[in-house]
Amino acid sequence: MSLMKIFDTAGSGMAAESLRLNTVASNLANADSVSNSADSAYKAKELLFAPTQDGDGVGVTGASSDGAVNNGVRMVGVTESQQPVESHYEPGNPMADANGYVYGSNVNPIDELVNMISASRSYQNNVEVMNTTKQLMIKTIDLGS
Repeated sequence: MSLMKIFDTAGSGMAAESLRLNTVASNLANADSVSNSADSAYKAKELLFAPTQDGDGVGVTGASSDGAVNNGVRMVGVTESQQPVESHYEPGNPMADANGYVYGSNVNPIDELVNMISASRSYQNNVEVMNTTKQLMIKTIDLGS
């Protein structure tokens, strides 16, 4: 039944948004971290997603035996933000380098909150797709009885 593929597509979207929410949480948790060098400072993580088709997980276009194409999404990698890290002059800080500077993360909390809201709403939309499909399937079964 091709309606079942809707659950696969919405499920892959929910999994992707869940990963996105976890990444946002990690970024926000490390937003105030400091380091003794710019290279070792926490850099915001960003997920890379790619579409998949026919459930093969490699993004190759194809159709199933009943002719329906099963689309979804998968994570293909994690990158670090290329924004510069902040440096602060704090000679009394135990994490300070030889010049008295500590280096903060490059996490922008406002951007992360926007990502969190977007991921949460996308997750909710996928849940609604699943619920609507379930209701349509139940109504179709009721018509047959």
